[in-house]
Amino acid sequence: MIEHGGLKGLLVVAHGSRREPSNEEVRSLAGRIGDLAGPEVVSVRSAFLELARPSIPEGIEWCIRDGAQEVVVLPYFLSAGRHVMEDIPEVVRLKQHECPGVYIRIAPYIGQSPDLAGILLALAQAG
Repeated sequence: MIEHGGLKGLLVVAHGSRREPSNEEVRSLAGRIGDLAGPEVVSVRSAFLELARPSIPEGIEWCIRDGAQEVVVLPYFLSAGRHVMEDIPEVVRLKQHECPGVYIRIAPYIGQSPDLAGILLALAQAG
């Protein structure tokens, strides 16, 4: 049985883009999350479903190498499309099978956040 808790790794997962500046935005977001995270978070990384590196399995491995005993996959997606509902869970399931001593879970995707409507309204009012 996998122990929950312990040192955490956070993996911000985006689709990935052929446009490298878009991928850099995700990497920068992961860095900002890391700046806000508490001492129980030993690693905040980014990974991509396709078109960019690192892949999700590589990102999980990096979190584990950084000392994470639990890896939280944070889907950076707005809606419950195929990637959120099928692709990411399948990749995580396979990686969990490869790493039975580490608890890997998927957090809700960003579109589920109750704060999202307020954030969008604030952006609209700022412009």
